[in-house]
Amino acid sequence: MKKLIIAAAVYFAATVAFAQPSVMYPSGLKAGDAAPLFSIPQDNGKTFDLSAALKKGPVVLVFYRGQWCPYCNKYLSRLNDSLQLVKEKGASVVAVSPEIQANIIKTTEKTKATFPVLHDTAMKVMKSYKVDYAVDEKTITRYKDYGIDFNEANGSNGTNLPVPATYIIGSNGIIKYVFFNTDYKKRPSIKEILDNL
Repeated sequence: MKKLIIAAAVYFAATVAFAQPSVMYPSGLKAGDAAPLFSIPQDNGKTFDLSAALKKGPVVLVFYRGQWCPYCNKYLSRLNDSLQLVKEKGASVVAVSPEIQANIIKTTEKTKATFPVLHDTAMKVMKSYKVDYAVDEKTITRYKDYGIDFNEANGSNGTNLPVPATYIIGSNGIIKYVFFNTDYKKRPSIKEILDNL
C-alpha cells in the first residue's frame, strides 16, 4: 500500500511538472486601462508619437513577432488591405516589433504595410503594454533548427518576443478593446476590429 501511495505521488508530481508551461507569459493590459504613451523614430526620418496620433482619432496598436513569422505577416497584410475601412472610422494603425530595423524593412516589403512599423528599442513599449516575454531554451533551439536566430533578428532585444496582441486605443487615451492570446496563430478578425472602433 505504501509503495502504491508513493508511486501515485511521484506520478502526480511528474504530471503537474509536465503540465506547467515553460514560458512565463505576461498578463497584458485590459480594456479600461490608460494606454502608455510612446514616441519612436521611424526609418523615414519622421517620429511616430502616440499622443499626436490619438489627437486625430483612435489607434489600432499591433504587436508582432517578426518578419520570419508567417502568421504575423498574414495579419499585417490583412490589416493593410483593410486600412481604408479603418481610416473611414477615423482611426489609424501602428505595428511594433522587437526586430532590428533591417528586418522591419523586410516586414514592410513582405506585407506591403503602408502604416508605421516600428522597432521597439529596449522593448520599452512592449514592457509598458505587458506583452513581452523571454523565449524558453527549447523554443530557441527549435527555431534555430528552422534557421531563425532571435539574437540576429532582434539585435540587443535578444531572445524576447511579444505576445502578438492588438489594442484599440480611444482618442481619449483609454484602451477600449484588447485581443491578447498567447497562441500566436490566433488574431482578431478585421470585422472585430472595425466593430470596436
